[in-house]
This record gives sequence, C-alpha cells and structure tokens, in this order.
Amino acid sequence: MSNPEFGIFAIGVLFVLIGLRVPIAVVLTGVPFLGIWHLINLKAAIGALKVIPYTFAASWELSSVPMFLLMGYLAYYSGITKGLFNAARVWLARLPGGLAIATVFGASGFAAVTGSSVACAAAMGRIAVPEMLSHGYDKSLATGTVAAAGTIGALIPPSILFIIYGIIAKVPVGDLFLGGAIAGIMTAASYIIVIYLRAKLNPALVPPVDKTFTMAEKLDVLREVGPVIVLVVLVFGGLFGGFFTPTEAGAVGAMLCTAIALFQRKLTWSALVTSLTDTVATTGAIFVIAIGASLLSRFVAISQADRLISDLISSAGSSYVMLMLGIVLIYLLLGMFLDGLGAMLLTLPILLPILRAENLDLLWFGVLLAKLLEIGMITPPVGLNVFVLKSVVGDKVAIGTIFRGVTYFLIADLVIVLLIIAFPDLILFLPSLTK
Repeated sequence: MSNPEFGIFAIGVLFVLIGLRVPIAVVLTGVPFLGIWHLINLKAAIGALKVIPYTFAASWELSSVPMFLLMGYLAYYSGITKGLFNAARVWLARLPGGLAIATVFGASGFAAVTGSSVACAAAMGRIAVPEMLSHGYDKSLATGTVAAAGTIGALIPPSILFIIYGIIAKVPVGDLFLGGAIAGIMTAASYIIVIYLRAKLNPALVPPVDKTFTMAEKLDVLREVGPVIVLVVLVFGGLFGGFFTPTEAGAVGAMLCTAIALFQRKLTWSALVTSLTDTVATTGAIFVIAIGASLLSRFVAISQADRLISDLISSAGSSYVMLMLGIVLIYLLLGMFLDGLGAMLLTLPILLPILRAENLDLLWFGVLLAKLLEIGMITPPVGLNVFVLKSVVGDKVAIGTIFRGVTYFLIADLVIVLLIIAFPDLILFLPSLTK
C-alpha cells in the first residue's frame, strides 16, 4: 500500500471511529499519531506530538477565543441582553407573526454579543417561547423559530468558528467577521420572510396581539437595549475600524460586559464564577480538538493523501458545481451527527489543499462553511439547538414538533447556501472595501 493510499485508509478509519462514538478529540489525536508512526517511525510521531500542540497553542490570534467566550458568557449569565427581545416585541408586535419576527431580531442582537448558537437558542427559548405560546402561537412555529434563529449566532460576529477557521486557513479574522455579518443578515431576513409568509397564508398559526403600544412606550423600551448597542458599536466598530485586534476587541468586550452588568446590578458572584469556569472549560475543549486537527493536517501532508484526492477530482473533470454539491452534501451529512466545530476541524485538513488547488477564495469558503455547519445545528437526528431548546421548554413541546417547526427554515437556509455559492461577491463585497 502506497503512502497516499494508506492516508486515505487512515482517514476512513477515522470516520468509522467517530461513527462508533469515540470522542472526536481522541480520534483526531490518535489516528494521526499512529499514522505518522507507521509512515516514518515512533520518534517522528512523538516529535509531532511534542511540537504541533505547542506551535498551534502559541498562536497569538488564539488568545481572542477565551476573550470572546468570556464576553458571551458574561452577557448570557448576567442577562444584560434580555431587553433585546422585549424591545423588538414592542416595536413589531402588530405585524403578522410579529412575536416570531421579534424573536429573530432579538436572536440577531444576542448573537452580536455572545456569538454562540447554543446560548442564543437557550436564552431566547426561555424568553420568547413562553411569550409566543401565551399568545396562542402554534407550538411548532414558536419553537422552530427559536431553534433556527439561534443558528445566527455563528454567523454574526463574534464567531468562534470564524476565529479557529481563520487561524487554520490563514484568513484574516476581521474579514471573516465582515463576510459572516452579511450571511447573518441574509439568514435573518430569510427567516423573517418565512414567518411573514406563513402568518399571511395561515393566520391561525399566529393569532394577532391585541395590545398596542404608545410611541412613548416604544421609545422608553429602547433604553433597555442602549447598553448592548454601545457594547456592539464599540467592540466591532473598533475591530472593523482597525483600532483593535481581535484579541483586544474580545478583551474590551469582556470588560464592557462586566461594567454594564455591574452598573445594572445584574452581575452576581455566581454569574461571574460560572462565566469564568465555562470560559476555561470551553476554551480547553476547543484547543484540544483543534490541536488534534493540526496533527491530522500534518499526517495528511506526510502521506500526500490530499494530493491523491485532488488528482482524483481533477482527473474526473469535476466542475465547480459538482465540487460544491459534494461539499454541501458532506457537511449536511456530518451536521446530522457532529457538532459544528468538530465537523469543521475534521474536514479542513482534507479540504483546504483541494480548495487551494481549485483556486477558490478561502474567505468566501469560510463563510459558506459556517453557514453549512449551522444548518447542522437544526437537522435531525442530532440537531443540537433543537435538543437545547427541548431541555428549556420541557414537556410543553415534543421534540418532533420542534423538528417539524424548523423544516421551513431549513428550506430558507438552503436558498441562502445556493445564493452564496452562485454569487460569491455577496460575501466578498464588504471585506473588499477594507483593502
């Protein structure tokens, strides 16, 4: 068996082990280690295990990960983002499906602070679902809206997926944030269209809200979101304006979140401790998986499996459309069983050399990848956002009802994916203005 053939075989073994539910960090570290041992020797495998983790973890850009995580956890546990939904509810309640549309707006604002799909779905599930159900909204629409809106979290900055992808693919994180913001806005707009059309075509799904609000009440409720708007403007205005690096932006965001929560008397000792411990735990988990992905990249390069795959694609005469179709199907399938970060780090060592050989823009692909990974958050059988939402609503709504509710939003997601593939400039236009 040649080295490239062995590389392909090892990759196959890797997928089989993941299918057997072996922890992804163990698989990503163990298979490359044994593969390098087989191809070279034990000393080389041990050397890779010594050098690669340090080289990866020593990257300065990675310091932005715990900073943005801390900012998100502080915002989540202190509850400073709760006013976002309330403000959207007051302003949009009279629209057909207004509470559901308000949920999308609230989730988008929440995503701009936390960058976490799971946290977004959990928070909006506690706030928005009871509100919609109390007004007679259809259960599948109410819960499906929250589960789908949560996926905006990984598209609108700050996004941990973009930070890790940018480091691995050597793409500026700030540019990824800009491209992701466009994809996030497109996604939010498509969800609003879905809700509005469903409400117009079947008014029984969304009974109208009888309460009206005066202009004074509408203006007063905006005070609740003022601190959050200031936070987003300062952090991301400074980042995109070139005043902050990603790490500095995350640190400033964490500091401002702390100051806002203290000022509003929402930062309890318990919230602070939980935010810090969750930041450390999540950062550690991300780093371990990412280090395994770096080892896999080294093994793939040593075995030259990437060249074999690229040559096979070239010899088959695969067109751009067929290549994109294959990538979309791969991630849709992986999304049914793996979390987004794991699926990304598992596949990038194999796909990046192919994408470079095909001269595809890695900035554009990073945004497309994040969108595909977020679709996996709401697809059965392991749609993480759906299960998180189920844990929040308890026995009030069956899991099948939530999955049924996200179906319409999945259709909208696939339309967005087609637009991103067909018109790359939709994503690249805004980042190009910073050049």
